[in-house]
Amino acid sequence: MGEHGTWFDYLNRFSWWQSVSEKAEHTFGRTYKVLVFQETHFSLTHVLVTLLVLAFVVWGSLKFKKATAAADGGLVPPRSMNLRNFFEVMAESVYGMCEGAMGEKNGRRYFPLIGTLWLFILLGNLIGLVPGFVSPNDTLKTNVALAITVFVITHVVGVKEHGLAYLKHFMGPSPWLAPLILPIELFSHLVRPVSLSLRLMGNMMADHKVVFAFFSLVPLFIPLPFLLLGLLICVVQAIVFCTLTMVYIGMAAEHEEH
Repeated sequence: MGEHGTWFDYLNRFSWWQSVSEKAEHTFGRTYKVLVFQETHFSLTHVLVTLLVLAFVVWGSLKFKKATAAADGGLVPPRSMNLRNFFEVMAESVYGMCEGAMGEKNGRRYFPLIGTLWLFILLGNLIGLVPGFVSPNDTLKTNVALAITVFVITHVVGVKEHGLAYLKHFMGPSPWLAPLILPIELFSHLVRPVSLSLRLMGNMMADHKVVFAFFSLVPLFIPLPFLLLGLLICVVQAIVFCTLTMVYIGMAAEHEEH
C-alpha cells in the first residue's frame, strides 16, 4: 500500500528533485518479492521527514543546552512555556525512567542513548498525526536501523562489562545444558530486533491509517477522538521501545547478578 500525499510532493515539480528520486529508487529500491515484502513503493519522503525530526531534536537540544549554560545554570524557569520547557520535561521524565529501570549508575551512563531514542521515536510518531506528513517510524527501514543499533550496543555493553565471560550467558549454568540452552538463547536474542522493529512499525502504520481514513471521510470533529487515541499510542510505543532497550542493556550489564 502506497503512502498518502504529503507536503513533500511539491518537490516533484522540480526536475532536479525528480532526478534525485529516480537515482535513489534505482539504487535503493527493492526489486525482489518474498513473504510479506511485496512490490516496493520507494520514495524519499520518509528520509525527508526523518531529517526534519532530527533537525527539530538538534535545535531543541541546542536551545536546552544554551539555557543550562546561562548564568543561573538553567535553574530559573522561563516566564512562559517554550521549547526549553518541553525539553526539560522530556529530559527529567526520561532520566527518571532510566534511573528506575537501570539503577542510578547505569541510568546516568545510558541516559544519552535512551534520551535520543525517546525524542526521535516520540517526535517521529507524533509528526505522523499532522496532516500532510507521514511518520518515519511506519516504515521497516527506519525501525530496523534503530533495532539493530540497540542490538549491537547491548552486546557491546555485555562484552565490555564482563569480557569474554559474557559468552557464558549463552551457555547456561552447566556445560551439560549448553547444547540445549545455546540455540534458545541465540534465538531469543536474534528475535529482539525483529520484535522491536515490527511492533513499532505495525502500531504506527495501523494508527495513522485509521486517522487518515477518518480524515478522508469526515474531516471535521469526527477524527478528534482518533487523534487523541493516536497521541496515546505514539507515547506508549515510544515508552515500550525505550523500556525494552533499557531492559536489554541492563541484562547485558548485570546478568551475572541473577
